[in-house]
Amino acid sequence: MSEKTRKLAVVAIGGNSLIKDEKHKTVEDQYQAAKETTFHIADMIEAGWDVAIGHGNGPQVGFILRRSEIAAKVEGMHEVPLDVCGADSQGAIGYALQQTLQNELHRRGIKKPVATVVTQVLVDKNDAAFENPSKPIGSFMDETEAMRRKNDMAWDVIEDAGRGWRRVVASPLPKEVVELEAVKALLDAGMTVITVGGGGIPVIDVSDHEYKGVAAVIDKDFASSLLAQEIGAELFIISTAVEKVAINFGKPNQQWLDKMTLAEARQYLAEGAHFAKGSMAPKIQAIIWFLETNPGAKALITNPENIGRALKGETGTWIVP
Repeated sequence: MSEKTRKLAVVAIGGNSLIKDEKHKTVEDQYQAAKETTFHIADMIEAGWDVAIGHGNGPQVGFILRRSEIAAKVEGMHEVPLDVCGADSQGAIGYALQQTLQNELHRRGIKKPVATVVTQVLVDKNDAAFENPSKPIGSFMDETEAMRRKNDMAWDVIEDAGRGWRRVVASPLPKEVVELEAVKALLDAGMTVITVGGGGIPVIDVSDHEYKGVAAVIDKDFASSLLAQEIGAELFIISTAVEKVAINFGKPNQQWLDKMTLAEARQYLAEGAHFAKGSMAPKIQAIIWFLETNPGAKALITNPENIGRALKGETGTWIVP
C-alpha cells in the first residue's frame, strides 16, 4: 500500500478496560476483556486501517508488585523493580491482545500478523516530576514499614488519606520511543503492532544512548500520543470508559460533545473545570499535542464497543483541526 492510500491509526486502550469490575480481575477475566476489545480493533483492520496499539497497565503492575511484596515477606524472595514490573506487564497484556486479535483476524480470513514489542520510552532525568513524586503505586503499609523502606531503599512515601502509607514515584513526560524504528519497520511490513504498553518502560540516558530503567510511571495516553506523532498517524483513538466526552460533567448544564476543534479543546482544558486531572484531562492534552504536530490528522475518544460506530460518525467525540 502506498503512503498516499495508507490509513494509519494509533489506538490507546486503558489498562482498567481489561478489568470489568472487582469480581473480574483474574488473568482469564482480563483475557476475555481483551478479546472483546480486539474484536472492535479487528473491525478497523478489516476496514483497511493499519494499527499500532498502546495500552495501560496500572492495575496489572499493582498486582505484580503485590505478588512480589508477598513473596518477599513470606518466602524471602527478592522484590521486583518497578521498571521490570512494567516489562512483565507489557509481555502479559501484549500476549492477551496479540493472541485474541490474531484469532479474530484468522476467523475473518484476514492474513495480517500481530506483534508485541517490549518498548522502552526515554524520559529526561532532569524532569521536574522527579523532584516531586506523586504517583502512588503498590500496597498500603503502616508507618513503621514505610519509614524503613524510605530509609533503607530510598523510597518516597506518603500517608494516603488515613488509609495507610504508600510509595509514590515520578510521572515524567515521554521524550522518545526507543524502539521506534522497530515499530515502524513492523508497520511497514504490514503488521499490527502492540507497543508503548503502560506508557513504556521509563528509561534515562546515562551516557550517549546507554539506557537505564528508572522507578517511574509514564502516562499511557502521553506515550501513545508521542508514538502517533512520530509515526505520522492519520488518526489517534483513545479508547476509554465513556462513549463521548462531556463539558460541565456532572452539572445541570452538562453537555455531551460530538465534535470539538483543536482550539476548543485547548480552551476547555485551560478553563480547568471541565476535565478531571486524573482521567479526562491528560487524554485531551495528549490529543492536543498530537494534532499540533500532525496537521490534518484527527482524534477520537470513545469506548471500545463503539469504535466501529464512531468511525462511521455515529457516536464518540471527534477532535479535529
